[in-house]
Amino acid sequence: MKKILLIEDNLEMRENIAEMLTLAGYQTFTAENGKLGLEAAKRNKPNLILCDIMMPELDGYGVFHILSKDSDLGSIPFIFLTAKAEKGDIRKGMNMGADDYLTKPVEETELLHAIDTRLKRYDFFRKGYSHDLAGFVEFISEAKKFNLPENFVADFKVRKLSKRANVYNQDDTPTNVYLINSGTVKAWKINNEGKEFITGIYKKGDFFGYIPVLEGIAYSDSATVLEDAEVALVPQSDFLSLIYSNRVVSARFVKMLADDIAEKEERLLALAYNSVRARTASAILQLKDKYNDHDSIHISRDDLANVVGTSTESLIRTLSEFKSDKLIEIDGRVVKVLDQHGLEKVRKFS
Repeated sequence: MKKILLIEDNLEMRENIAEMLTLAGYQTFTAENGKLGLEAAKRNKPNLILCDIMMPELDGYGVFHILSKDSDLGSIPFIFLTAKAEKGDIRKGMNMGADDYLTKPVEETELLHAIDTRLKRYDFFRKGYSHDLAGFVEFISEAKKFNLPENFVADFKVRKLSKRANVYNQDDTPTNVYLINSGTVKAWKINNEGKEFITGIYKKGDFFGYIPVLEGIAYSDSATVLEDAEVALVPQSDFLSLIYSNRVVSARFVKMLADDIAEKEERLLALAYNSVRARTASAILQLKDKYNDHDSIHISRDDLANVVGTSTESLIRTLSEFKSDKLIEIDGRVVKVLDQHGLEKVRKFS
């Protein structure tokens, strides 16, 4: 049963709305002012909050501001109730980030429709999806409930690509965004010294090739298969629809993309400030999670050196040191992690 917190100082209004909510099947909690409302929110962890704007002790704006800073409660759908249909009140509440507003006295149908809509959006945003094509298809199925454009295709072709096959080449004009259903892909470019520099390594569930689509430019790097892969092609028009057509869908989709962005940022900072030992440890720890064998990395020394951002000779020396320290085991191209905690210490303190 969904829980709703109603914060309203007018007794008659509070009782009438609470009765509507209870009859509609919601577990309802009430508070007569903003201060008590904050306490009730922390105590009951509601699924949605209805809050009057003009109240003693603490007004609705203050309640929303305080809750928005709370890591546990800040994402709860929040609907303002106002007795005045003045544009200034409405604009202020929506600019603060509230989900909706209702003007009192509120009709039962309008109230329940607003609550149902916001709860569905909240559930959609919070829902987890598997990191593969099936999870993305499920996401699309849910996203269609939020009025995606009529030209949205949602027909994703899947390519089976063997090792060393090219997905796209530098300077190509993008027509698709790519989602890895299985295998591993590297993105790379040639630096000013004529050496290959790896700009990213992508595993199952990762999207790649979308930055040029967003910026409307050609690819600045190339993408090549490291391990036999299945890659789904997401048409450029569909990708842009997910980003721009609906705020709720966009927010949830961006959340699916954000891990890749955060990883790139972390890697660039590491390249700038960390030692070769720290960068090598960091690369090994990141890469081992991208392969099916949780503890082993199957990658050439040249490719690993490109990920680390160092020469192959320096990488080999560092790997030898790690082997002597019993942090890893080396068998040909395979690097096996023996002491993850030890590598994490090297990454953090070297």
